[in-house]
Amino acid sequence: MTIPVMTSQSTIQIRDLKPYYGKRLAVRPVTMTIKPNKITAIIGPSGCGKSTVLRCLNRMHETIPGARAEGQVLLNDENIYAPDVDPILVRRKIGMVFQQPIALRTRSIFENVAIGLRLAGINDRRVLAEKVEASLRAAVLWDEVKDKLNQAGTALSGGQQQRLSIARTIAVEPEVILFDEPCSALDPISTMKIEDLLLDLRKKYTIVIVTHNIQQAARISDETAVFMVDTDDGVPTGVLVEYNPTSKVFTQPDDPRTEDYISGRVG
Repeated sequence: MTIPVMTSQSTIQIRDLKPYYGKRLAVRPVTMTIKPNKITAIIGPSGCGKSTVLRCLNRMHETIPGARAEGQVLLNDENIYAPDVDPILVRRKIGMVFQQPIALRTRSIFENVAIGLRLAGINDRRVLAEKVEASLRAAVLWDEVKDKLNQAGTALSGGQQQRLSIARTIAVEPEVILFDEPCSALDPISTMKIEDLLLDLRKKYTIVIVTHNIQQAARISDETAVFMVDTDDGVPTGVLVEYNPTSKVFTQPDDPRTEDYISGRVG
């Protein structure tokens, strides 16, 4: 039994986005359009603002004390930074999977997936069971856990926990899913499973992934944004140097800094 998931077809337009930590500008103004049902990779050396920009896309950045963002992020032409927009609703539409797998320690596998649904007001056991199963199937985890749904999520392997995190995100039916280095703590086999899953999820969701793994970006992404660190003014600041189809970025980059980074000469 599966529940069909509607294809999102959601576009994100980033316009003159400027993330700050206190008074310090973390990344110079970013303008780019993230296309629907594509995997967009964000790559660059440490400290270039990759994760900062990603967190701005669902207003997670502002949860850090002193952090704020200026500019616009439009989800299907609606500015998520408009004064009347509820950040909690934004994060429901634009889900996020973090670097470290998050399996809620005191909750079963079932409740790890169901928690977002319960917070959304869904408490009917039959509906919860259907949505949990559909989400676990979509995360390619159902067959591995269907007989132990009442066991703790922390009993799963790291790769399984990461897919559990993805199932929890899928359960609330987002339009976009953000991934912040989802494979950095995983072994090669688990990484391959996550990559195969992302390629499948692309059919239904718009996906943005921050990765330090250049080869991963080349393998699975459709578009790639390259950020670098600029220290001309004496203060390290992230800057978007190139945003193009992945095939072009890795074969004929427009900016020499991109070529230097991909070749390993910098970063």
